[in-house]
Amino acid sequence: MPSLPPPPPLLLLLLILLLLRVAPAAEEAEEEEPWCPYKVRGEGEEEGGGRLCFRSPARGFQCSGRWCRSHRSAGGALVANVLLNGSVLVQWGAPRPSAGLRGFALNCSWDGTYTRFPCESVELGAACRDFLLPEAHGGVRYRLCLQPRFGPRRPAPPAQCVEFRPQPPAMRDIVVAMTAVGGSICLMLVFICLLVAYITENLMSPATAAPRRA
Repeated sequence: MPSLPPPPPLLLLLLILLLLRVAPAAEEAEEEEPWCPYKVRGEGEEEGGGRLCFRSPARGFQCSGRWCRSHRSAGGALVANVLLNGSVLVQWGAPRPSAGLRGFALNCSWDGTYTRFPCESVELGAACRDFLLPEAHGGVRYRLCLQPRFGPRRPAPPAQCVEFRPQPPAMRDIVVAMTAVGGSICLMLVFICLLVAYITENLMSPATAAPRRA
């Protein structure tokens, strides 16, 4: 049988470029999962207990403006975004290297008058990169610690911890009221400027009459 002619160099180059573009896209598709599995374990419950739940990750969230304040851990890997409505969105990145990662353990505690009290602990899957605390008490100092969990052949790195104090409800109401009043004042000033411009243009300028024909 006659041998086939070798493909031209341009075709080989196009095939190599196509493979290089498809491989990273496939890896990203495998890493990014649409759901985050987690278990909330109350005080006194054994490890691994709790009901399995799923949540959608908050990809693309950015803490900015007066409605959110970010608090970072000492290493910078753990971020607590304290929102004005009393909720806290906790975010973290993937540990390096991530081979053998089995999940994360998120522990919470808050300062009392004489001692520190534990909050609910959360066990999250390896694909999770954030978690939402829906209701945090205002004026209480919280401490969140995230501990990655690996297989038995790899020791776990030290936990990342972040501390923050949400605003009291009264302070949140004051901020909301001041924002609403400030918006109303700005709108009123814009209306006054438009009214002054209209009066200056139409009433204060001299009228020009067309000359009459004899």
